[in-house]
Amino acid sequence: METTAVATATSSRALLAIFWGGFACGVLDISQAFVASWYFRGARPGRVLQSVASGLLGPKSFQGGIPTAALGMFLHFLIAFTAATVFYIASHELSFLIQRPVLWGLVYGELVFVFMNYVIIPLSAIHRVPTLKGNPSLILTGPIGHLFLVGLPIALAVRRFST
Repeated sequence: METTAVATATSSRALLAIFWGGFACGVLDISQAFVASWYFRGARPGRVLQSVASGLLGPKSFQGGIPTAALGMFLHFLIAFTAATVFYIASHELSFLIQRPVLWGLVYGELVFVFMNYVIIPLSAIHRVPTLKGNPSLILTGPIGHLFLVGLPIALAVRRFST
């Protein structure tokens, strides 16, 4: 009976860590993408979300209106929760990740950026490697934003609910 209680408590803490890490990451990352895309390119939030959906649907996502924007929002949060899950699992094998969550959260944010932009996007329906050159929106949302708005909230949530 005692082992069941421990297993339940552990799985509850895992779900809380993944939920809050993924939720915080998802909200912060998409918010800064909306702001940066509007400021630098005049893109509205629906268009930003359709660009996320274009990874699955290709260019036709931009003709899909609200349904493809909704798909983009779903995919964005799926990616955020997946990133939180990966960090949570890794932190159980590599305890230093939660012993120094600020440092490793920042590193993890950059790793997520590199993985998304140089592995996932080229393999997606977009089929290209995004370029940072001449793209202040991507610089702000990418290597800078991922430090503080992706990796850090995930690491801090995992630390909070893992200890």
